[in-house]
Amino acid sequence: MWKSVATPLDLIAQSERLTVLEADNARLREALREAEAALRASEERYQLILGVSEFVGTWDWDILNDRLLANERVAEFFGLDAAQVASGVPLSSYVAGIHPEDRERVWEAVSRTVDSAGVFAEEYRLLGRDGSVRWVFAHGRCARDERGRSTRFPGVMFDITGRRRSEEALREQEAYHLVEVDLTPQISWTADAEGRVDRVPARWLEVTGHPSEDALGDDWLRLAHPEDRAATSAAWARAVTSGNTYDAEYRMRVADGRYRWMHSRALPRRDAQGRILGWHGITQDVHDRRSAVDALRELNETLESRVAERTHELAAANERLQAEMGERERAEAALRQAQKMEAVGQLTGGIAHDFNNLLSGIMGSLSLLEKRLELGQVDQAGRYIRAATSSVNRAAALTHRLLAFSRRQPLEPRPVDAHKLIMSLEELIRRTLGPSIQLEVPAGESLWPTLCDPNQLENALLNLVINARDAMPSGGRLRLETVNMHLGPDDVAAQRDELPGDYVCIRVSDTGSGMTPDVIARAFEPFFTTKPLGQGTGLGLSMIYGFVKQSEGHVRIDSRVGEGTSVALFLPRFEGAVGEVGTAVGAAETPRAEGETVLVVEDEALLRELVVEILGELGYRTIEAEDGPAGLKVVQSKKQRIDLLVTDIGLPGLNGRQLADAARESRPGLKVLFMTGYAENAVFGNGLDSGMQMITKPFNPDALASRVREMFEA
Repeated sequence: MWKSVATPLDLIAQSERLTVLEADNARLREALREAEAALRASEERYQLILGVSEFVGTWDWDILNDRLLANERVAEFFGLDAAQVASGVPLSSYVAGIHPEDRERVWEAVSRTVDSAGVFAEEYRLLGRDGSVRWVFAHGRCARDERGRSTRFPGVMFDITGRRRSEEALREQEAYHLVEVDLTPQISWTADAEGRVDRVPARWLEVTGHPSEDALGDDWLRLAHPEDRAATSAAWARAVTSGNTYDAEYRMRVADGRYRWMHSRALPRRDAQGRILGWHGITQDVHDRRSAVDALRELNETLESRVAERTHELAAANERLQAEMGERERAEAALRQAQKMEAVGQLTGGIAHDFNNLLSGIMGSLSLLEKRLELGQVDQAGRYIRAATSSVNRAAALTHRLLAFSRRQPLEPRPVDAHKLIMSLEELIRRTLGPSIQLEVPAGESLWPTLCDPNQLENALLNLVINARDAMPSGGRLRLETVNMHLGPDDVAAQRDELPGDYVCIRVSDTGSGMTPDVIARAFEPFFTTKPLGQGTGLGLSMIYGFVKQSEGHVRIDSRVGEGTSVALFLPRFEGAVGEVGTAVGAAETPRAEGETVLVVEDEALLRELVVEILGELGYRTIEAEDGPAGLKVVQSKKQRIDLLVTDIGLPGLNGRQLADAARESRPGLKVLFMTGYAENAVFGNGLDSGMQMITKPFNPDALASRVREMFEA
């Protein structure tokens, strides 16, 4: 038998076939390894899904006959009838239950598995008839017959809806966190355990103007200022090595080439064993704050010199101010002196003129009386006495007006019905006005009483009536009305020195010439008058103002040129009862003594003699003293009975009030009658005690007799 001999060509061909076979074997081995790896991954995934999912059921697909059998739970998930599924349905019936967005992907996976007889492992969504969505994981394997055909495709299915929802929530949370990081004013970044930056947000580009790639790894250090780079790098390296907090400020170059101050801070992120897994950090632009700090430091460095300079300026200004204030005080003093002298001049020109007229009347009447008495013509004596008395009363009234203006006229307040007082003056007012002026006095119904001095109120009303008469030389209408009025806080808010409360308003209105605003502004000034010299003193309204203020009330004037003037007196309401308005004693019998002893203390000898003579004629026993110490000596001697002390206020050495207080220490309950031309506030600062009264000079004998008797009978 012939043996074939291998030729070189045969050896070459065998070698080539061997090489091809080895290459095929290598590819097969690689494919096997890949298949085994895919299988292991699929098994791992399968085991993972088993741990976090709910088992639904199994299926078995007869590929050749296209009949798929499944348990009831699987059929329910796909929306199929359980009885129908038990006998098998086409695969397309199951595919119809897959979510439209996943259907094509799942069908392609099924086709690949059938073609390759491989493993099927897919996650997809099922869409229920009610619109609900479920996530499932299907795992199966294709089996082949001896001819290599894929015949059966069994598998299992799990419900992974809960896991997928958790994953979706986690993704949303991560996305929200990333948005939050991008929106925060700081730059939030992360680095790995070795300190290499691996993530920066979009905020990095907004702040620095550099792309995020410039910050990754260690590249961010290249942007640091050359003077800060080494220290910043060393601080970061120490933090990474030690695991301590990183905290540094440095300058970083931004896109326009300028350097801005940045503040970076980072903390390590650790696992359960404390090993550093990475770093979380933030970087913030603090350039404006650092600039402000630098500016403040520079300002503080120059503050001391600026303060010294400013202090010197203030000292110089203060010296100038002191000089100006001194000059102003001197000017004000000169102005006050000039105003005082002007007032004195007005007083001399107005009041002195009136007093000279009154003194002339008194002097002339007394001179004529003296001559008539020398001639024995007694029948005309009464006329001259009445003329002198009239001048004296007018002088007393003028003095009262002056004292009321200065608030030194002592008041004797009593409960008063203002309307009844006006009615008692009606006849006098009509005679004062004359026939050309119509008087209206409306009824004051349910009028509250007020507490004031009725005599001063009469004087005030008569002054207002005379002013109104002079403002209506051609006649007109005068209205005198009284009303109750409550003034609230809003009513007095625009008025100075007025208080809210209940008041009795007495309003005197005329239809005269009226006053200009300038005249109204000066109406209450002393000695101011618009009348010709000799026809007015300028004290009428000043007296009224002083009286009303002493009575704790206020005055208002409303006037229009050509229309008339209205003056309203607001006197506080009195809560007590009111007696009858008093009338003059007139010709009533003068009350006489009943054996009482009166001590008279007066430094004016003539007046003391007159008082002693008047009291003596009335039957009183009198004792005289010329000053306070002499009177006190008499009181303290206790050798004589003293029922009443009549004393002047303005005594030398010891004033009347001091004498009265000292006398009451020796004789408690001693009655005291003060005589005064005016009363200093200091003397009557605490008011009159019980058993004390006052009589104002000048007074007539009947008034003195009535007051003394009134005190004894009290």
